[in-house]
Amino acid sequence: MLKTQNGTPASRLGFASQYTQDPTCIRAAFEAGINYFFDYQLPKEPILAELKPLLASDRASILYTVGSESRDIETLRQQRDEIRQQLQIDCIDIFFTEYLSPSDRADDIQVVIEELYGWKAQGLIRYVGVTTHHRPTGLAVIEQRNCDVLMHRYNMAHRKAETDLLPAAQAAEIPVVAFTCTRWETLLTQQPTDPRTPPTAADCYRFALHHPAVGLALTSPRDQQQLAENLRVLHAPPLSAEELDHWQNYGDFIYGEGQHMFETLYP
Repeated sequence: MLKTQNGTPASRLGFASQYTQDPTCIRAAFEAGINYFFDYQLPKEPILAELKPLLASDRASILYTVGSESRDIETLRQQRDEIRQQLQIDCIDIFFTEYLSPSDRADDIQVVIEELYGWKAQGLIRYVGVTTHHRPTGLAVIEQRNCDVLMHRYNMAHRKAETDLLPAAQAAEIPVVAFTCTRWETLLTQQPTDPRTPPTAADCYRFALHHPAVGLALTSPRDQQQLAENLRVLHAPPLSAEELDHWQNYGDFIYGEGQHMFETLYP
């Protein structure tokens, strides 16, 4: 289980920053009960301006997490130090090596993983993270115990992780952070050939969180209105069997034949 520095479990919903985001969502999310914050890289100035004072006042109550797609050790070290300096924090809670894929050389990835575990031993980070869209890669990381936490795509339409990756993560006690829970918002769009009412964003997060291997789901609201809608999941009941079946069928319809290259490569 992921925990803050003061021992509080990570909130079931995590906050991810984005370029077009209203930065006031950050403190509003924290005050509503979200204690997990994720940046793909050092946040832009408006986000930084909101996040920095929050970390200054409530550091021990927040899981601050960040990642990098770089496979170069010197670049990673520079990024790590820049983040610590800009946010004025000694320790990053989770540092993710991002978007592992079949194009990555196994030796290169192993060097990065070993580097991150070295940071953990030095107290520079608390958890080693890996992100990937590619299920076999994620499964290999789990089987080799090459991370403390795995971030992986999981939503109503993309459920093949249920067959192997999620059970393996649960058995290994490696928490999974679900991302792309609304499938880039396409799950929320009314389909002209389907009379069913599409799910709300909160429905999508409830679905992602129904699996016991999923420790939390990432949300990235653009504004306060979206944040308020998404926060409903924190107080919503678990999916019923009827709801689960309904949303699985809906996800199958949205996925269709998976002819888009991204879908066939990363189902």
